[in-house]
Amino acid sequence: MKTAKLQKLTRILVLVCGLSLLLVLVTPIWRIDLDAPQYPEGLSLSIYAKGLAGNVEIINGLNHYIGMKTLHNSDFFEFTVLPYIISFFAVLFIVVALLRKRIFLYIAFVLFVVFGVVAMIDFWRWEYDYGHNLNPDAAIKVPGMAYQPPLIGFKQLLNFGAYSIPDIGGWIFIAIGIVLLALVFSEMKYAKK
Repeated sequence: MKTAKLQKLTRILVLVCGLSLLLVLVTPIWRIDLDAPQYPEGLSLSIYAKGLAGNVEIINGLNHYIGMKTLHNSDFFEFTVLPYIISFFAVLFIVVALLRKRIFLYIAFVLFVVFGVVAMIDFWRWEYDYGHNLNPDAAIKVPGMAYQPPLIGFKQLLNFGAYSIPDIGGWIFIAIGIVLLALVFSEMKYAKK
């Protein structure tokens, strides 16, 4: 049935989406920037598929004073599974492009959206845990104060301004989601003809 096959442009763009995901394996996905008077150059925490980078040790030193747990790659199972999940989606999109079936595009899109939602919920949970489960014996205690960075955007945490934003890999994820959404609508419209 002709309408069950993907259009040529759709196949090309789905293939590009799959190949683009390979870049996410080597680029930072998210970043949290901290600004404070004592750090005029700012501090940055970059989150990659395989671990943390940036000013991790300095941030760990500061977190010790307010009772936050220190950040270690080994504490996050996500860094073990995330490269495989990203690789799975890269291969899935390439297979969808090769198989040319519209139903596979729809399934891949739904799976990608579900993964994105679960990933953001997990990231929020991770931030919440680190910002709220504080050591009661910390040197600096502010009653009722939590140090959870924002999921996205800006939040003032004592004298630090915390910015949480997608980095290169995160923008690639967002762009792929937008492209796939447009392709799904395009294919649905084409199928009705």
